[in-house]
Amino acid sequence: MLHSKQIRVLVLSDMEKLERALFRLDQGYELQFRLGPTLQGKNVNVYTNYPVKGEPFDRQKFHLLEWINPTGREDDSDKFCKLDLQVAGSYQYYFGHGDKEKNGSGYIVVDPVLRVGADNHVFPLDCITIQTYLAKCLGPLDEWPDRLLVAKESGYNMVHFTPLQKLGLSRSCYSLADQLELNPEFSPPGKQYTWTDVGNLVETMKKEWNMLCITDVVYNHTAANSKWMQDHPECGYNLVNSPHLKPAWVLDRALWHFSCEVADGKHTSAGLPPLMQGDRHLAAIRAILWQEVFPSIKLWEFFQVDVEKAVQQFRTLLQSGKAAKCKADSKQQLRIIQDPQFRRYGNTVDMNTALISFVPHGDSASAIEECCTWLRNRLKEINDEQFKDMQCHQEQAANCIVGNVVYERIADHGPKLGPVSHKDPMVTRYFTFPFEETSLEGDLQLMHQLDKACHFLAHNGWVMGDDPLRNFAEPGSNVYLRRELVCWGDSVKLRYGSKPEDSPYLWAHMKKYTEITAKHFCGVRLDNCHSTPLHVAEYMLDTARALRPDLYVVAELFTGSEDLDNVFVNKLGISSLIREAMSAGDSHEEGRLVYRFGGEPVGAFVQPSLRPLVPGIAHAMFLDVTHDNECPIQVRSVYDSLPSSAIVSMACCATGSTRGYDELVPHQISVVKEERLYPKWNPQTRPSSPGEVNLQSGIIAGKLALNRLHQELAAKGFMQVYVDQVDEDIVAVTRHCPSTHQSVVAVSRTAFRNPKITHYRDDVPPMFIPGKIEEIVLEARTVERSAGPYRKDGESINGLPEYTVEIKEHIQLDESSIVKQVSMTSKGRSEFVQEISLENLTPGSVIVFRVSLDQKAQEIVSSLRSHLTQFSPHYKSGSLPDDKAPAVLKMPLTSIMSKLTLADMNVLLFRCDAEEQEDGGGCYSIPSWMALKYGGLQGLISVLAETRPKNDLGHPFCDNLRQGDWMIDYVSNRLVSRGGSLTEVGRWFQAMFDYLKHVPRYLIPCYFDAIIVGAYSTALDETFKKMSSFVQNGSTFVKLLAVGSVQMCGVGRFPALPPLSPALQDVPYRISDVTKEKEQCCVSLAAGLPHFSSGIFRSWGRDTFIALRGVMLITGRHLEARNVILAFAGTLRHGLIPNLLGQGVSARFNCRDAVWWWLQCIQDYCVCVPSGTDILTCPVSRMYPTDNSQPQAAGAVDQPLCDVIQEAMQSHMQGIEFRERNAGPQIDRNMRDEGFNIVAKVDRETGFVSGGNRFNCGTWMDKMGESERARNKGIPATPRDGSAVEIVGLSKSAVRWLAELHKQGLYPYAGVTINADCKQLSVSYEDWNNQIQANFEKLFYVSRDPADPNEKHPELVHKRGIYKDSFGASSPWCDYQLRPNFPIAIVVAPEMFTVEKAWEALEIVEKKLLGPLGMKTLDPDDMVYCGDYDNALDNDNYNTAKGFNYHQGPEWIWPVGYFLRAKIHFARKLGKDTYDRTVYLVKNVLSQHYVHLERYVFNK
Repeated sequence: MLHSKQIRVLVLSDMEKLERALFRLDQGYELQFRLGPTLQGKNVNVYTNYPVKGEPFDRQKFHLLEWINPTGREDDSDKFCKLDLQVAGSYQYYFGHGDKEKNGSGYIVVDPVLRVGADNHVFPLDCITIQTYLAKCLGPLDEWPDRLLVAKESGYNMVHFTPLQKLGLSRSCYSLADQLELNPEFSPPGKQYTWTDVGNLVETMKKEWNMLCITDVVYNHTAANSKWMQDHPECGYNLVNSPHLKPAWVLDRALWHFSCEVADGKHTSAGLPPLMQGDRHLAAIRAILWQEVFPSIKLWEFFQVDVEKAVQQFRTLLQSGKAAKCKADSKQQLRIIQDPQFRRYGNTVDMNTALISFVPHGDSASAIEECCTWLRNRLKEINDEQFKDMQCHQEQAANCIVGNVVYERIADHGPKLGPVSHKDPMVTRYFTFPFEETSLEGDLQLMHQLDKACHFLAHNGWVMGDDPLRNFAEPGSNVYLRRELVCWGDSVKLRYGSKPEDSPYLWAHMKKYTEITAKHFCGVRLDNCHSTPLHVAEYMLDTARALRPDLYVVAELFTGSEDLDNVFVNKLGISSLIREAMSAGDSHEEGRLVYRFGGEPVGAFVQPSLRPLVPGIAHAMFLDVTHDNECPIQVRSVYDSLPSSAIVSMACCATGSTRGYDELVPHQISVVKEERLYPKWNPQTRPSSPGEVNLQSGIIAGKLALNRLHQELAAKGFMQVYVDQVDEDIVAVTRHCPSTHQSVVAVSRTAFRNPKITHYRDDVPPMFIPGKIEEIVLEARTVERSAGPYRKDGESINGLPEYTVEIKEHIQLDESSIVKQVSMTSKGRSEFVQEISLENLTPGSVIVFRVSLDQKAQEIVSSLRSHLTQFSPHYKSGSLPDDKAPAVLKMPLTSIMSKLTLADMNVLLFRCDAEEQEDGGGCYSIPSWMALKYGGLQGLISVLAETRPKNDLGHPFCDNLRQGDWMIDYVSNRLVSRGGSLTEVGRWFQAMFDYLKHVPRYLIPCYFDAIIVGAYSTALDETFKKMSSFVQNGSTFVKLLAVGSVQMCGVGRFPALPPLSPALQDVPYRISDVTKEKEQCCVSLAAGLPHFSSGIFRSWGRDTFIALRGVMLITGRHLEARNVILAFAGTLRHGLIPNLLGQGVSARFNCRDAVWWWLQCIQDYCVCVPSGTDILTCPVSRMYPTDNSQPQAAGAVDQPLCDVIQEAMQSHMQGIEFRERNAGPQIDRNMRDEGFNIVAKVDRETGFVSGGNRFNCGTWMDKMGESERARNKGIPATPRDGSAVEIVGLSKSAVRWLAELHKQGLYPYAGVTINADCKQLSVSYEDWNNQIQANFEKLFYVSRDPADPNEKHPELVHKRGIYKDSFGASSPWCDYQLRPNFPIAIVVAPEMFTVEKAWEALEIVEKKLLGPLGMKTLDPDDMVYCGDYDNALDNDNYNTAKGFNYHQGPEWIWPVGYFLRAKIHFARKLGKDTYDRTVYLVKNVLSQHYVHLERYVFNK
């Protein structure tokens, strides 16, 4: 089926929490929720807060999704609920069942669609090239266009502004005094610009410049001097609403006064001058902290108990008679109850615990006093523990203080602030102090004055290595006390609480701020995102999206964990995460980042439009440097700016930079201290002019070309990426378009080390570029020029004037200054590689090639894509019809495949190695790996299904395809040699592969996959068309099961079935390629793959007829089923159907059950097939007309099927007893002599079919011992002699059916007539049926009543309420073993069972025998149970050697079907609740099979 719409399927699993898995989807996608195995059959409800069409988004409002069942049947394994994703944002889903509303949950993120230009055209996220501007450096608003023009002329299409609001006293771009007021500095004298003016400029840039604008939102803090904060101190963390901060505030004030003392030289005599320079000064800091500062403020007192006060309270309670009467409880521990106001010695203890823990010996005063002494001592111990805890906090605080001093004043990489002063204190203050300073003692008194304490507000900052999901200012955190905060002393941390009601003014204020931003800007950057409370950011972004649904959200996270990143991306709907090339320590890492952050590998497989939803990584905004990080010129070299930019620009994601990078500004442009303005754009300016820039400034010309290239690559679908680390400094990045197969290759020679002082190797490795180089898109390098030395300008932010870019664009190879020589080599019939020698690729250079396939290869690919459009519209792009295409390609493949039979489909799709070898071939084998499992398409599909989703192009399978045409030729030649319609399919493959062989080898895996998948899907579609309506209209699971019919049913080189009667109509014939004569070619069933699939071992009676109902009748293969039934009927001998068919002539009649399975299939045929009873009169060619006949030719002796049936019934009633022909090791090397004696008969008293002996095994549990070492050779593990329960059920079904047929006049015999005691005895089928009915439960049911008179061996009963596995076994204890056989009898003859007894027995089977996929073949409680089967293991263990336990525990799959059918049958009789629970069980069990089929067998 063709799917043009992109559909993703999320399979739900019980208790699966996916909050940290990122699922990104585009608008227009359909998301389907389907049930996994753990949920099948349960009444699952899926809820989401994705808005109902026409309704606004409400994060708290979830609605129920409606299930869609495509088949409309009770088999709803395909049911799904869906979302048509049309609105960007972050959405949550959850699901539940039963009493639990939420059993699993997760998020989906729908990307925004950005639009730009006067025509409002779509602007893909991967096209973004963004440049950051510090808003305060743009000057008055009317000068902005001249400064922003630099971004436009440099090729950027998006501008990121730092906040445009009024700034705080620090002048930091991110310390905002008023979130609602436009920075007044943007208004020159005489003008008053507003947000509307800003919005107009942004709109002009969008429509006229094709540029979008985003800006920061800062939710975590505000400037310390914000007037609104002075009016509303409750919006911050102060000592009134956050008293837990009091100890930290006291320490902060003490440190401030200590710093002032140092600045004033008061500690110089103690070895601590204002200018700190070394370890001795750091040691002095520590000494003063521990000897003076910490002891003076006694912080431990905030956490201790007033011992005497607590003891007196305790004494009073004891004296009042409230002492506990119980004994002391050692489990109750006395703990401190923290004073919520954090007063010194304000803590208490739980007196109830104290009364239990300390019990006086009596009521006397001395006893009470003694008890008080015990408490006093314990409280002192607790206070000591608190003191020690505080010592630990103080130790960490001292470390952090010293570390701060080292960084700020001593370290080479730090700012080196110089001497400690009142302006630059020793440590940053953690709290505001808006009052006149006095002494420390005077400051501390203010803490107790609420009107003043509410203005001591905690500053914001960040904590290295902290949990980003934890608010470090809330109770429970000691960050402020331990001085672990890297503090921003200009900003106050905002206190939102958990909901708007907790801080109404703050929430309303920030909401208005958000609305202003969203009104005028297409996107936001979440500043300090990882420290912004998630619930706050959610609320604010919801507000923004209500105004601008396609809001573009950018953030930079420092969580250090991709899982944690996903939490933020999921909850906030972040569109792009900022990543930075400066984080790379070398060019290799820089290249790895390019590969990591976007695109798929070159030559990637085409993914189906309907496929599973898999977790991904956040979309990246990959910047060469961010605006708040150090300057690359200082860290690397000026020559690296251009090549590193080129590497970044080749990333398949959003890219960008910060203003100043391109102009080669040789220092960081500080967001706090920078006050100069950006230069304006002037095409005519001179290099030495500091206030203006143009294409000759810095690397702007190179960046323009790179930005244009980046946008072109994204817009034109160059989504595939390959990164090649040519040498330690050279990185080649390829972007490839999978539809046109054009590539762009950028070769960049980085210069992390200054080439002026560092030697770089002179020899540059040659480049090998596959395809034809159309042009050099650009070649550029950083060069010096005479423009005077750099001088930092006082008015403008100027760059290095002495460097510029030497660039050429859109030139040919012979015009290049870098390319020395070009030579062409061929790697195949149509793959050409150009070897490029480079001579001037100096450090700091870049060269970019545009490469396409050579013309012939391009034509071939276009034609190939044209033919592939019949499978998917994906291939329309880049396709051109081929007028000279072979005739076989001018008709749709579906038309060709419609001529195939299902037997042909077996050849096309399947056939294991043994089947292939029988025809003289074999499955394709990949050297150094393995052979494929099937010769047909499924062998390829199973591997491709594993490699495709992961794009595992390094898999040996893909390597084999790239290395040669062997696999390709195998596929087509195998089919061409088959003859008939398969030959035409083979020729179609040949024609398609003729194209494939002429495309470059790196593209062969993806196009081979496209051809194979298209053909495979077409074959499946045609297969289902030839099957029953049940299959055609069935679920995916039903179809997958039906494919098993094609897998198992086929025709080999040598027919497995004996010939049918020539008088029979509609028998398929062919000309034998061996005898060259006409022969029948009827489909047969393989007993198993791969071991029982060919030769005389392919067809087995029991296996065939156990499977025939599902494999042939249900699938609608009625004619083939008829032929199989009649072919086996022709081999009837001794009243038995062969076990091993051996083409009839080598048949073994050593099983008692095959004939009854055969009879059940005839009955099923008559019921399932229209006019099915006609089969009873079909001619059967008897190979053995009598038990001792030699094999007869087809047609020599014909009988109607009803007569053959009658012979089987007659023989059993008469009694069957014979010795197998050729008995001995020549037919069975393990069986003992007695085992070749075959007995089968009907017990005249019970009507039960019985037989066998302890040396043979005549049922499906037929493992014969093989180990001489373990002494089990020749001993059946499970002889099941006597009356096996499933045979009794099958025979009951047969006699009941024959009785009914006779009544209807469709069967000529009313019963059987036998010779008994020299007399003829007639037994009607009706009497036989009644006889079995009367005796079955009486003799097979193991009663709950220990005194049941029908129980012959009560001493052998070890489970009651079950049905015996057999009756009358030679080893009586075998009768009582719990096995999965009686459910078979329930299904075929349910009338034998009492509902309640059968249900209880089935419940026991479910509990004891039901496994994940199959049924245990023996009760795990049985002493000989062993669930692990290994036929190769030979040891001394009698019970397991040589696989003796084959049916003594290991799970088998096929009995599951009978168990489930039995459960369903009786559940219908036990009421709706029982039926509903059973349906859940059935669906749950079958879903395990569904998953197995999808993952391991029929991967598509």
